[in-house]
Amino acid sequence: MSKPLKIAVLGFWHVHAGDYARQTEQHPGTELVAVWDDDPTLGQPGADRFGVPFAPDLEALLSRDDLDGVIITTATDVHRDLMVQAANARKHIFTEKLLAPTVTEATEIIAAADENGVKLVVSLPRLAHGYTRAIRDVIDSGELGQLTYGRIRLSHDGAVPRDGTEGWLPQRFFDPKAAIGGALTDLGCHPVYLLQQFLGADPETVSATYRSVAGRGLEDNAVVTVGYRDQKIGVIEAGFASRNPFTIEIFGTDGSLTYTDAGNVLRVAGPASGGEERQVPVPEHGKDPFGQWVDHITDGTRADDNLARAVELTRLVEAANQAAAEGRTIAYEAPTR
Repeated sequence: MSKPLKIAVLGFWHVHAGDYARQTEQHPGTELVAVWDDDPTLGQPGADRFGVPFAPDLEALLSRDDLDGVIITTATDVHRDLMVQAANARKHIFTEKLLAPTVTEATEIIAAADENGVKLVVSLPRLAHGYTRAIRDVIDSGELGQLTYGRIRLSHDGAVPRDGTEGWLPQRFFDPKAAIGGALTDLGCHPVYLLQQFLGADPETVSATYRSVAGRGLEDNAVVTVGYRDQKIGVIEAGFASRNPFTIEIFGTDGSLTYTDAGNVLRVAGPASGGEERQVPVPEHGKDPFGQWVDHITDGTRADDNLARAVELTRLVEAANQAAAEGRTIAYEAPTR
């Protein structure tokens, strides 16, 4: 690359905005040049933190000829309008999950990107992690037999009051309009797209139970159950109210596997070890989504798999939120193939 891509961060609403700004500084192919936020109390400190100008005028920022791309870390409810605006300005887009509140909006964003030749990537980082590839290899080997059950849990304690504070996760994450949903819609995205990777993205039914331990306005404790036509069951657990090891469990008719990030340990029990449990090596992580985005821009390629998975993630989160709101199991509207 002859010169780095010039990138602006749009929105310091999300807690990962600073992480992506730092990645932009550290990647040899990118340069952070500006920060915008419709709330200067968020945007100005973000700009000051990274030593770049705060741009109060979004239209003027997007009209800059020297701006190549944007990182969008605003509230989820404005993703559609902001990304379509950026796409129409022909700025490449990297965004925090969730891509959009609804599948309709997600497909509108992707269409706008495609129409303008914009490279769009959604941050789904755990798909590139070593344990994901190792688990996929075990499943593909057939050692587990017919899959019957999968469970993935991810949680942190961001909603729990500590030392006189309401918790380290900002209250804006519990705003029903801006955040769309709580623990499931934010942190729960990771278990959702991983379960879809391992068990499939075409369940028959979805049910959900949401609870609020800290009482901050949205769920901080969530369980989603999906049922498949071949009788598999998948369970997605997400929380802002407990600190537990990240855990994956997959069971089949012939074997089982468990993974925990406590020690980065993957264990498999199946025919290859006489039914006894054995530890399976976990490879290094692959290239992260930000690096993939830069490659798609420089190579002129489309992130086909990433975008397909981002839409299916949106589809299941949308269905889970509906199931929880209505207090019933709903039929899942799988994509038309």
